[in-house]
Amino acid sequence: MKFKFLLVSCFLLVATMLFAQTGYQKSTIPSLPNEKWWGGLVALGSQMPFASDTEKYDLATQNFNNQVVPLFVSSQGRYIWSNHPFTFQFKSDTLLIESSYEKIEPVEAGTTLKEAYLKASQKHFPASGVLPDALFFSKPQYNTWIELMYNQNQKDVLEYANQIIANKFPTGILMIDDNWQKYYGNFDFKPEKFPTPKKMIEELHAKDFKVMLWVCPFVSPDSPEFRELSAKDLLIKEKGSGNPALIHWWNGFSACYDMTNPEAVKHIKSQLDKLCAEYGIDGFKFDAGDVAYMTGDYEFYDPKATPTIFSQKWAELGLQYSFNELRTSWQLGGQALVQRLGDKDYSWQASSLLIPDMITAGLLGHPYTCPDMIGGGQFGSFLNIDSDSFDQELIVRSCQLHALMPMMQFSVAPWRILDADHLAICAEFAHLHEQFGVYILETAKQSAQTGEPILRNMEYTYPHEGFIDCKDQFMLGDKYLVAPMIHKGDERSVKLPKGVWKDDLGKVFKGPKMIKTRVPINRLPYYTKLK
Repeated sequence: MKFKFLLVSCFLLVATMLFAQTGYQKSTIPSLPNEKWWGGLVALGSQMPFASDTEKYDLATQNFNNQVVPLFVSSQGRYIWSNHPFTFQFKSDTLLIESSYEKIEPVEAGTTLKEAYLKASQKHFPASGVLPDALFFSKPQYNTWIELMYNQNQKDVLEYANQIIANKFPTGILMIDDNWQKYYGNFDFKPEKFPTPKKMIEELHAKDFKVMLWVCPFVSPDSPEFRELSAKDLLIKEKGSGNPALIHWWNGFSACYDMTNPEAVKHIKSQLDKLCAEYGIDGFKFDAGDVAYMTGDYEFYDPKATPTIFSQKWAELGLQYSFNELRTSWQLGGQALVQRLGDKDYSWQASSLLIPDMITAGLLGHPYTCPDMIGGGQFGSFLNIDSDSFDQELIVRSCQLHALMPMMQFSVAPWRILDADHLAICAEFAHLHEQFGVYILETAKQSAQTGEPILRNMEYTYPHEGFIDCKDQFMLGDKYLVAPMIHKGDERSVKLPKGVWKDDLGKVFKGPKMIKTRVPINRLPYYTKLK
């Protein structure tokens, strides 16, 4: 009998250990009274704070074109953190989490959203003390994607820069997008498109632009680079086959650098450094790296690696350059990485997503975030434009929306699609961003020390004052309340918190107060906190 008891006990112990290693650990976290949650996926920002019931999401396989962070923070001062991906869902205001690695429990950090975020930040992703280049916070960015698409070429890149200056927009950072290179995995300019690339970069520098190039981790199959990297075992492999995996992403099927292999990282970095040394390139837009494309069964150099770790390692390469941009990553809160929201379409509805998505990016540890391209990043919206039906107001309001965010980025050329009056307004607000650059940069420097967002949720700054569901206004640092137009029209309501506020027209208000204000096409309402 004793032997049988011991045998059963051993079996149960082994089964428990195996379950702990391979089975799901479930956590059931009921919400406290009036508690709301933000977290997980930046691209779901418009759904936050999360509703009582949601779909089920998986941080290991979904990123929805943007950043993934295994963090949740609540309006009642609690947070949830894991070093590993997990699934989550809300049912009847209860957060249900399943993890293959651990049982996840909430941490009591205080009673407010700010306390929850700062405690999580300090413990799990402390601010690095380092910033991306200061120019990101004081000058616009210009991306050639929408104007040139897959026809990136020297003549039109220079003409784009010339038109920025001719139309009296500030100079800044110019990003040359996809298809400047011969093919994926190659880092040579197409000679037929860029006959004298070094001269081009020199001309752009002389016009007061910094220059970045689009890059990705993919390698075109059956290219010389593919054969070289395969021979050196620097590519992700199909599990069990020994062959490079072909991954289906938005531009077809490609092999991919194994970013978990230090030699692969060293190899690609040497190519990027060569571009900097030979041509004077200032930095890079690190595109792709999405876990959503990593759908196969892969073998990484690091046997413990997963697609999320691959995504993290790709993004970490950006830390080697003060001019960088990422659209997706895993964890990496508090690091000196410029994150950008995923491409939105050209619509008022898409414009309304920018504030909640930017709020979420900040609450997940990414303060240095750029909203999507002004007007949206979908090039099809700006092809064969009918001037009689094209909504110029939306471009202007989009420009205003970006102007008092940490960064702003143009891609579609305003001078191509706007009349003179609307174009002049866009130029004015590009210069407003430049004028606020000193303040934005100072706030960014503070963020590099404290981890606090630059663009802040109203609930974060003014807890328990009725701002939990506020998605149409935000705080820029702790001094400015910004209330852009996110729908068609010339009037909106603004909710002022406690304190004394002066608006952009010079009128003073005492909060808390709800006001209606007129917003003609040339106005962006913002309120300075006096006391």
